[in-house]
Amino acid sequence: MAKKITAIRKYRPEIKREQTRQTPQLVEDIAQRTGLNEGEIRFVVYELRDAILMAHRHGQAVKIEGLGTFTPTIRMDGYFDILFRPESDMLRQLNDTTKFYAKILNKSAIGKSADDLAMLWNSEHPDDPIEGE
Repeated sequence: MAKKITAIRKYRPEIKREQTRQTPQLVEDIAQRTGLNEGEIRFVVYELRDAILMAHRHGQAVKIEGLGTFTPTIRMDGYFDILFRPESDMLRQLNDTTKFYAKILNKSAIGKSADDLAMLWNSEHPDDPIEGE
């Protein structure tokens, strides 16, 4: 018998991700848009990183207008981590469907519940139904 998570993984909506955009590409993009040279942009990126690290080492979150908040956290095993919470305007812009160009896989599943996906699994896999359905 299959587990419900199997159906969710197979049928849930998902963004088809392209290759990760690396620092050199971002630096070039910013240079073209701003007129700053690539060396200046790289310098600012590393300085921003160092400023965030310094604040985190002192237990401070860092809020960057237009981007979001970076908050230091600690795991149960003592390992430090960083939580990023994007600013609401950034999320609003991301959710503007007229400006989202990536492909969405299983788009027809948007708005469906886990139970709906389990029923779809069961209809397509009658020989391996979801446990407890």
